[in-house]
Amino acid sequence: MANLPDNAADSAKTGTGIKGAMPTMGAMPKSARACPGTHARADLGMAPIEPVPFLPDGVSVRRWFLFYVVFLAAAVLAIVMLLDSSGEVWGNWALVWQKFCGVLHGHSQPRPTWHEFADAFQRAFALTAPAIKLLVVVIYLSMATTLTPLPTGWIVAGLATQGAAIAADVWSVTLIVGLAGALGSTVANMNDYYFWTWLLRSRRVAKVRTARWYAAAAKWFARSPFMILTIFNFIPIPVDVIRLLAITYRYSRLKFAAANFIGRFVRYAVFAFVTYWFHLGWIAPVALLALAAVLGIVKMLHSAWRRVRPTASH
Repeated sequence: MANLPDNAADSAKTGTGIKGAMPTMGAMPKSARACPGTHARADLGMAPIEPVPFLPDGVSVRRWFLFYVVFLAAAVLAIVMLLDSSGEVWGNWALVWQKFCGVLHGHSQPRPTWHEFADAFQRAFALTAPAIKLLVVVIYLSMATTLTPLPTGWIVAGLATQGAAIAADVWSVTLIVGLAGALGSTVANMNDYYFWTWLLRSRRVAKVRTARWYAAAAKWFARSPFMILTIFNFIPIPVDVIRLLAITYRYSRLKFAAANFIGRFVRYAVFAFVTYWFHLGWIAPVALLALAAVLGIVKMLHSAWRRVRPTASH
């Protein structure tokens, strides 16, 4: 009874069923008892979509997030150990922090300028070990999820500048930065996968699968799910909707991770190549950060307008 819509459950109690629409539980095949709203919609002319049960989903959310905590702890510990091996690095970044606080609050005399802060930052960044930079970028990208939409392009481009000195030639920089960026983003996307899977265990949330638009979207996604995920992870536009569609569809976790890794590797490799090859320096990361800020503001304004418009119409 629990897996039928409310009106079907009421009718099943009386043994009448829903005339012309829903057979009783005894007459339904086992695969059709699992998840309402995932069968073919005759009115849309759609092919059947294989239903999947609400529970169990075979996903250990607790185990994944335990792994993620260990992953973060190991990365932070490695950074601390690498910093301890060079006291000069601590001194350089302490100077950067001092300049930054001086610019904001003006406690030190003479008051430092933004240009002096930028010079101190670039010097500290250039002298920091490449391994530390890569670990910091991987940690940052692993936190850029749907719930924490941090901009990512700017930090990848910053890692690919010639001043960052990750490697000595453009191809090595492209490969290393692409792999580091893909690793961090794939971990973040897996965080999304497990979090939204946990939410979908609620029948109230899982009712999204019964919506008419979901049936249409699932049919489109089922045509080539791996290719769709890969392409939308490569192109520089928001892919949250596609990623959430794949999670709701319960696409294979391994294939989900592989598609995310390949798409993000290609995207970040292009960022790295263009930044390094054309000697863009800090122009690329600053421009990408500014673009992310503009897109974020536009998104916020659009959301606010959608909330205000119904009120204004009344």
